[in-house]
Amino acid sequence: MKSLLQFLSEASAASMQAKKLNLKSDGHGGWLDSRGKFVATTEDGKLKFVDKKKAKPEDEKSGQAKAAAKPEPKAEPKTAPPEAASATEPKQGAEDQGMGDPADTLTVAFGRFNPPTVGHGKLLSAAKKAATGGDLKIYPSRSQDPKKNPLDPDMKISFMKKMFPDYSDNIINDDEMRSIFNVLTNASEEGYANVNIIVGSDRQSEFDNLAQKYNGDLYDFEQINVISAGVRDADAEGVEGMSASKMRKAVVDGDFDAFRRGTPKELDDGDTQALFDAVRSGMKIKKKAEVKEMWEIAPKCDPKGLRDNYVSGNIFNIGDIVESLHTGLIGKIVRRGTNHLICVTKEDYMFKSWIKDVMEAVVNYPGPSGVDSDQRLVGTDAHRKYVMRMTGTSDIKNFINKFKAKK
Repeated sequence: MKSLLQFLSEASAASMQAKKLNLKSDGHGGWLDSRGKFVATTEDGKLKFVDKKKAKPEDEKSGQAKAAAKPEPKAEPKTAPPEAASATEPKQGAEDQGMGDPADTLTVAFGRFNPPTVGHGKLLSAAKKAATGGDLKIYPSRSQDPKKNPLDPDMKISFMKKMFPDYSDNIINDDEMRSIFNVLTNASEEGYANVNIIVGSDRQSEFDNLAQKYNGDLYDFEQINVISAGVRDADAEGVEGMSASKMRKAVVDGDFDAFRRGTPKELDDGDTQALFDAVRSGMKIKKKAEVKEMWEIAPKCDPKGLRDNYVSGNIFNIGDIVESLHTGLIGKIVRRGTNHLICVTKEDYMFKSWIKDVMEAVVNYPGPSGVDSDQRLVGTDAHRKYVMRMTGTSDIKNFINKFKAKK
């Protein structure tokens, strides 16, 4: 029989884990998620999640071999700086690692897509291949600011569904999925046994270290695979070299032709112009002369400017709150490296990032991008154009005017 001290200790450990996951107690040993859904119970001092997809009914198990025992927990990855992490060899795809029943595996892609580009199509294609018939979910981040994230989430997702119609049902618009931790925790609560995370090759080590480190703490998966969508070359032409930074730079330069080359053929010229205008409006740019600091909006296009400001102490100092452009995590800077930062979230989770991959955290950025608040008044032409652009009906008015009877 457990002693009272042991019982209280286990209860406290479960409560701490539940607090990190933002779960609330039902008062009877159960735990509810943010939507009020019963998701876990307390067992042996830990949270045990219910309704796991891998726990199939007994009648489905007949005639099938039992699943292999859960592998032993992996050792916590070493806290090497990004320079060391980036030197690791890329992992093979999920199809080479034996992820088991596809029904137990969720494949996810989390990214800014701000703005979405033809290069993101390569990422989504890799995600579909990794899913191999299992569930696929694409989560655009929720961040918005006039420098690196000019499109608000709703508008961004609207354009993504036009640009990538084959993935329209897989693109998830959920304002609670603000970071990769939110995505993984939600997947664990939904009962997936395994997860594939699809990222660009330059982000593979960062995501792998972070996701593996907190497995068994924030979420509970048998296997986590971080899969590269392919090598990216910022200097290359075409899909491999396309990036959101280049697209934002094209907007700053007023170069629509360069911007058009960064969008897929599925997006017609009219919608591409609407996307171009939305990014320009979201960045609050009216003419090129208004933009003086390229490193702020497209750091990959001006690494020297970014580096000079960092070394001079103008940006990213200890105590500043920043957001990872890759994972969506927000934390306080606790250490400045030569060209990287070590940060800690308010939940005391650590993450590391190159200085080019973080931004000053923005909270409650006002209003949807693309149209200023005073331009979104109901009944105005600006509001009508905004709604038509959001709903994909921009061409209807022209169609009606073309064929209406002349008096």
